[in-house]
Amino acid sequence: MMAKTVNCIVVDDEPVAREVLETHLAKIDHIHVVASCKNAVEAFQAINTYPVDLVFLDINMPDISGLSFAKSMSGNLKIIFTTAYRDYAVDGFDLKAVDYLLKPISFERLLQGINKYLEENGPALPENTGEFQMEKEDSIFVRADRKMVKVNFKDILFIESLGDYIRIRLEDHRVLTTRETLSNIEARLPQKDFIRTHRSFVVSLERIENFTSETIGIGKYEIPISRSFRDGLLKRLGG
Repeated sequence: MMAKTVNCIVVDDEPVAREVLETHLAKIDHIHVVASCKNAVEAFQAINTYPVDLVFLDINMPDISGLSFAKSMSGNLKIIFTTAYRDYAVDGFDLKAVDYLLKPISFERLLQGINKYLEENGPALPENTGEFQMEKEDSIFVRADRKMVKVNFKDILFIESLGDYIRIRLEDHRVLTTRETLSNIEARLPQKDFIRTHRSFVVSLERIENFTSETIGIGKYEIPISRSFRDGLLKRLGG
């Protein structure tokens, strides 16, 4: 039997946050984003225009907050809150939210939230087979040069922190600079393929050509290994 399509709307005042969620959701069959909204007014219009089952709702928005908007919504609509602020979690669950996702939202964590919704409203998503078919996540989108740029994990050499920005160095000699913290971007990478060597560097394990107790060599680059990350790194490298 064909699974029922779950119609969703994404509500967030940050374009990058909406883009991340939409990219993740597009990888799951039968999960359909009917509208992407930058504020509560647009969300209200979408709910009154389309059949909506599930709302991904940012909490901290200007004018009308996500919490205020949620209180005005029909009880038939299910909500998954999204926010960068952990402190709002209690308020979110007081409104009987399905889940509370902390940004940056990984594909795996999003799937957990959707499964919580489906446990009450439909079949859970299988890991590999069944009506809900998931694509393998092998890339991310980052904002660079005023557009969203797809970055394949296999193309990354290493990522360097520059304060409030990061620099992603790729194998084709491209360098992408985006406003992001190293911790946030690290959370979006597959842990089996990347490792932190220093508070300012994350490297691709596959790209490592040589190493000592103090540095890693990737092509012409020497990347420092700090004392706090040394033992874990050398253990994974077998050194």
